[in-house]
Amino acid sequence: MLRFGIHYGCHFIVPLVIALLFFPKQWVRIYLIGLAVMCIDLDHLLADPIFDPNRCSVGFHVLHNTYAIIGYCILSIFPKTRYIGIALLWHICTDLIDCWLHTVM
Repeated sequence: MLRFGIHYGCHFIVPLVIALLFFPKQWVRIYLIGLAVMCIDLDHLLADPIFDPNRCSVGFHVLHNTYAIIGYCILSIFPKTRYIGIALLWHICTDLIDCWLHTVM
């Protein structure tokens, strides 16, 4: 249960805190972008089984692989796509945290 709370807290609460702290005038827009990047989890639909709590998403799913992560880094460079890239990288970091928690819990 702790792992579940940490994982989904990182997906939903941390982006909200970042939006409120660093983008107070446009926090709603920034937070919605942070939530929208969760769509990369649609690549789980291509896996069998679709959800496996013991599987590390990073490196397994199409939108969680090295090439995708390089793309997210490139998005982070340009001002118009910077927050989307950063949000995607945070999503990957959150999934990596979950992978690590799986090994230690």
